Amino acid sequence: MIRKTRLFTPGPTPLLPAAQFAMAAADIHHRTPEFRAMYTRVLSQLKEFVGTKNDVIILSSSGSGAMEAAVSNLTSPGDRVLVLTAGKFGERWTGITKAFGCHVDVVSAPYGSTFSLDEVKANLHLETRAVFVQATESSTGVRHDIEAIANLLKQEKSEALLIVDGITGLGTSHLDMDGWGIDVLIGGSQKAVMIPPGLSYLAVSARAWDRMEATYNPRYYFDLRKERKNAAKGESAYTPSVALIAALGAALNYIAAQAATPEKPEGDLAAGRVKLVDNAITCAAMTRAAATALGLKLFAPEGYEAAAATAIVAPEGSDSGTLVKGLKSQFGAIVTDGQGEMKGQLFRIAHIGFFDYMDTIAILGALEQVIHKTKFPAPNFTFGKGLIAAQTFFAEHAK
Repeated sequence: MIRKTRLFTPGPTPLLPAAQFAMAAADIHHRTPEFRAMYTRVLSQLKEFVGTKNDVIILSSSGSGAMEAAVSNLTSPGDRVLVLTAGKFGERWTGITKAFGCHVDVVSAPYGSTFSLDEVKANLHLETRAVFVQATESSTGVRHDIEAIANLLKQEKSEALLIVDGITGLGTSHLDMDGWGIDVLIGGSQKAVMIPPGLSYLAVSARAWDRMEATYNPRYYFDLRKERKNAAKGESAYTPSVALIAALGAALNYIAAQAATPEKPEGDLAAGRVKLVDNAITCAAMTRAAATALGLKLFAPEGYEAAAATAIVAPEGSDSGTLVKGLKSQFGAIVTDGQGEMKGQLFRIAHIGFFDYMDTIAILGALEQVIHKTKFPAPNFTFGKGLIAAQTFFAEHAK
């Protein structure tokens, strides 16, 4: 049989065809009325996609650039900050905050778990200036309870800003930035918005903008105040990734169109975002049902499973790399192995962005074939068992 390469990774994710066409046609200069009109429109659309009234800033960088920008703009050397970490990307917050001279308190949880609010409260001090956390830890497939953390900061009357890496959370989790009181929410282009890597974006609260006036860590390219000033004129401070911004506009149009009605044929971006999140939640639940039916263990604790990606544990004595390699060699399906200390111990199947029911059924069917061919020790394996569980879930729960 022929093989078609398909990405089932939590970033980069499969590309939206309309976004690819928009990139190919994006032959415009960034200091022109045409670009300013497009940029202004995309910034407005991003606010609807995030679900905020706050200003949103676009950076030509990966999500890690936006993480660095959040630290450099909102802290000064010696500031006490709190990092909540339970995976590779939480560890990235620790590395960035230390690089900018912060005094870093860390609440850590083992990979595959989340942290308790009691631990967070115990490490929250009067002088804590900021709390850094992931909405979804894609390295482990765990979702953190951002609403509960935000409520804790309110209850403790903390002056700490809440800075959330939503790079894989946006578009896969229902996040309420304004209602919960998130101060910075970060996203990335190669995730739920279905375009290539190269853009990041940050929604920034009024409290965070005020804090920037009192901080003095060095910043130049990542000076968010400079970007905000230029964005008000429909421009970026420096040469932007024009093609990616055009692609982003096309992707946001596509998401809006998912909620089109006869009365509103262009769709509704806020409603489309909800559909996108619900789609990821459904695909993830189908995958969890299939894995459980096959006797495989899920890595995330019950109730905290991320919809961005499902992490599945390799049975003791086996190597998850066998399945990762088998899916690629047999079917051209790219899934991800565990990261860092979890390499060989789990594999991750993504549901973020341009995935649907058909994709989910396909990867689960391919997984059964590879388990059979490699004699991977799935305790309850028989052909079709995982697929039946996934189909049953969809039939009973899908809207």
